[in-house]
Amino acid sequence: MTARADRIREEKIRCDACPVMCYIAEGKVGACDRYANMGGRIIRCDPLTVLDRRLAEGGEIRPFLKSEWDGRLVSDDDLFVSAVGAGTTYPDYKPAPFIVSRQVDGADFVTVVTEAIFSYCGVKVKIDTDRHLGPEGATVRAEGEAVGLMITSEYGSQMMSLGGVDHLTGGSKPEGRVTCDTLMKLCNREAVELTVDGGASVIVQAGAAPIVDGQREERMRVGCGSATIGMFASQWQELVDEVVVVDDHITGVVSEHQAGKVLGWSDTGIRIKGRRSTPGRYFQVAEPGRGWGGTNIDDPLTILGPWLPKKGARPGLTLLMVSTTGEQWGYYILDEELTPQPAPLPETLRPSVDLIAENCEPALCTVLFMGGAGGSLRSGVTKNPAKLARSVQGRGTRV
Repeated sequence: MTARADRIREEKIRCDACPVMCYIAEGKVGACDRYANMGGRIIRCDPLTVLDRRLAEGGEIRPFLKSEWDGRLVSDDDLFVSAVGAGTTYPDYKPAPFIVSRQVDGADFVTVVTEAIFSYCGVKVKIDTDRHLGPEGATVRAEGEAVGLMITSEYGSQMMSLGGVDHLTGGSKPEGRVTCDTLMKLCNREAVELTVDGGASVIVQAGAAPIVDGQREERMRVGCGSATIGMFASQWQELVDEVVVVDDHITGVVSEHQAGKVLGWSDTGIRIKGRRSTPGRYFQVAEPGRGWGGTNIDDPLTILGPWLPKKGARPGLTLLMVSTTGEQWGYYILDEELTPQPAPLPETLRPSVDLIAENCEPALCTVLFMGGAGGSLRSGVTKNPAKLARSVQGRGTRV
């Protein structure tokens, strides 16, 4: 036996609370920060916590087993034994650290508490922005390492799936380490810079506005282009001849839209490039991007086709084009050639553009932790974990 092995045995003890099985020196904590070596014994750094209804009245959380236990069962009807500080069942055949029984109205109740180790976990990240961060399936990186991918966008938000077994242990050691560090930071509401292959760079922090390519997002969309038309058509009536709300999802045209028809809006002869869905609603007017309404355009006039005089187009016709957040807008007047020419926005239209912006919710990042406890956790309670799962599903056991 080597001198080094003797030194490890003398100075450190091994913790078996999880598969990592750290060697912990006297007065130090393990890699998880939950277990420590105190006086040659592995101890849980946080005491088992018992919550009671006094919390609702502003009382303090009462630790359990912070001092020596006198052997009495928990008898206060208002007490709830949490798993915080309980410890684990690893290596899985051990019983749960705390099994507390009590009687309620003559029935026996057993509360089993144990801490779960979510070795393979991840997060879903919702980023409120119209700007296209990257194509679905594109790799998301932190510090150059792959930590996840872009997934299907939601209404007004870009979505990421980060972490999981493939990145934590399925790749290189640096990839796993960076992935774990990224998950820890995000779950602790710290800011993390992520880059999307073929897309944008974004700083994500739970509860804070995303920063896309150095630009802070201020607001979510009020709705799609069609919804925006429906909400604000009456604000534009008799102030402008035509309104187009540019949107990567559904671009709206007020003169064709049902909202405009109900208000008696006149035809203007406008033509939109893109796939017409229903009257006044157009798909795919441009490619996704970080321009107007989540498209790749900087000039909204590029989505317009030739104006048709027989359908109402005429010199002097006025046109307002606006995005779903009110951040981008333009006002135009048709010249003698029926070509839209930029013009100053009339003061009468300014309140309607501001109203769109005012009705947008603040843009935020949301981080949702994803983890699952399998049969190994349940085996600390029963010899047949599947039966316990079925009991929970059948409402015979409550978790």
